[in-house]
Amino acid sequence: MLDANIKEQLKAYMDKLQQPIELVPALKDDAKSEELHQLLQEIEPLSGKISLRTEEDQNVRRPSFAINRVGTDIGVRFAGIPMGHEFTSLVLALLQVGGHPSKASQEVIAQIQELDGEFEFETYFSLSCQNCPDVVQALNLMSVLNPKIRHTAIDGALFQDEVEKREVMAVPSVYLNGEPWGQGRMTLEEIVARLDTRSDEKEAAKLNQKDPFEVLVIGGGPGGAAAAIYAARKGISTGIAAERFGGQVADTMGIENLISVPYTEGPKLVGAMEQHVTEYDVDIMNMQRAEKLIPASRKGGLHEVRLANGASLKARSVILSTGARWRQMGVPGEEEYRNKGVAYCPHCDGPLFKGKRVAVIGGGNSGVEAAIDLAGLVGHVTLIEFGAEMRADEVLQRKLRSLKNVEIITSGQTTEITGENGKVNGLQYTDRNTGESHHVSLEGVFVQIGLVPNTEWLKGDIELSQHGEIIVNDRNETSIPGVFAAGDATTVPYKQIVISMGEGSKAALSAFDFLIRNSMED
Repeated sequence: MLDANIKEQLKAYMDKLQQPIELVPALKDDAKSEELHQLLQEIEPLSGKISLRTEEDQNVRRPSFAINRVGTDIGVRFAGIPMGHEFTSLVLALLQVGGHPSKASQEVIAQIQELDGEFEFETYFSLSCQNCPDVVQALNLMSVLNPKIRHTAIDGALFQDEVEKREVMAVPSVYLNGEPWGQGRMTLEEIVARLDTRSDEKEAAKLNQKDPFEVLVIGGGPGGAAAAIYAARKGISTGIAAERFGGQVADTMGIENLISVPYTEGPKLVGAMEQHVTEYDVDIMNMQRAEKLIPASRKGGLHEVRLANGASLKARSVILSTGARWRQMGVPGEEEYRNKGVAYCPHCDGPLFKGKRVAVIGGGNSGVEAAIDLAGLVGHVTLIEFGAEMRADEVLQRKLRSLKNVEIITSGQTTEITGENGKVNGLQYTDRNTGESHHVSLEGVFVQIGLVPNTEWLKGDIELSQHGEIIVNDRNETSIPGVFAAGDATTVPYKQIVISMGEGSKAALSAFDFLIRNSMED
């Protein structure tokens, strides 16, 4: 299964094992079990600290395997074959169970070790999901650090009976002690915060003790990361408060238009951005949602940003780079069946609809790309575009039209998502040319109709456009002196990663210019 190059790299990693581990497969008589057994047989010889034995417990999922620290209760389990995006999760699990230290902060590690209770986690993932590894790796690490925490990562494509029974229609989907607990991308810090009931209180107290920044960036996407780097390089105190570092980019699959980088993927780019920011003296405050902007009482004074956990941060200048999120259709049934057939990430959730009928709403580039990807997984795709023709690049349209299991409907206005027994069973749309209403029977709806800026918290405090975007001039200045903005949340056209990076850099330079022209004493 593993080529010579990967084996050589993996062997170098296995040299870092500090304690003996054992691989314990639970197999059955099928092709996937043979494939899993082959993988483990290839891993075992890579270190003298690795052994292989057969699972004796008949009650565990098959095919699956445990990675255990010999002579202890420490271990993790994978139900499935962790290749694709989850191969890194496998490597980290081997290392961490084997005693190699985690890169998590000592503060978070201590918080995990102090958690009290019994926590049996199960995570359903798909091998094509770029958000799943964050959750799998976080829960695996937690189970290594605290013996009261156990975790099994489950490939939903291999355990369709479970997926159907539990009605798992979005990944990552996390169960705690047999009950639904969470869905979607979550960082280690976010998971720990949910389990530690006093985390908000403790975090707020810590944030309130911080001195005022000279530049405070709100948002951790490409624009926010670029702004933080450019500000810090000027030698001024810089902080970045983000609800989720990376923002929308973390949910993006293939990126082919970032100049000088022919191809990358969202999570990889986010990791690179965060690593670049940490090379400078930037105070990164993750998992912080801004709720209120209180402008300075005078030019050059301190602005205040109040956070959802009750804390406040102050700064002489603020750069707003809060980005955008998937736009919803706002039709009956959409919210009711969210993650029960209504989805927004075809790369993550597509494999859960293998062989089924789905629809894609939206005929722009994202919608057509989603339909092309899904066509290789599902039984049939219906693409519905509101306009008279699709808006995607012609090369994408040609590819879509060449696919035999795709139907394209233009001038179609989706009016309702229908369902039965808690799951989507179809949608209703109106033909805008004839006014006739039609029903399409299907099991999944992927919404790809653009983005909406994350600016609701700024209404009444700063000038916004009719679309809710922050109005900026060519220097990224807003209607408030000393407050700047960049990226997808602004009126700057063409919402692209490279444009957000440029605008974030420009906003930081403008903020620096503002600071040197407006001292605190003015």
